Amino acid sequence: MNKSIPFRIWYYFRQGWTTYFAFVFAAINTLTVTFYLAIEKIPELQLIFPSFFQYVLIVAMTGIPILTIIGYVHFKKSPAYKSEADVGVEANPHNRRMLINSETMLGLTLELLNLMTKISNNEKLTEVEKKSMSKLQCDLENYMTKRSTPSSKMPTIFDLNRGKFFEA
Repeated sequence: MNKSIPFRIWYYFRQGWTTYFAFVFAAINTLTVTFYLAIEKIPELQLIFPSFFQYVLIVAMTGIPILTIIGYVHFKKSPAYKSEADVGVEANPHNRRMLINSETMLGLTLELLNLMTKISNNEKLTEVEKKSMSKLQCDLENYMTKRSTPSSKMPTIFDLNRGKFFEA
């Protein structure tokens, strides 16, 4: 695997910044600005929030549960997260490759189970099944040989119905 250290560091930095630093900084900034620019200027709000500490306490006690519920709804009850995940899978070739590999492995596993069942029942394999197995074995060996050559373009899918690899 080709690891690019500077880009990995950049990625980790962005994750730390957006997930932790920017989140905490934005919360502190929002609380400070809203209290000193809005609440201090409106006498009615000063009755509800007499000090900055009380304002932070009340906002935290009400805001954290409300935002937790909103986060839950986002992930579990609305189509928003599913759409985000779909875009992530479509945009990331590694995720797509894992899906294709999983489907290929399911097909190969089914083929092996069918052959094992037939053999365990002491049934003879037909010439068509033997040729199909030989062709599958040859194609898989060729595929693995091509994969070990970095300059070659790898086929992307093995279709058991077609009995060969093809481009997606």
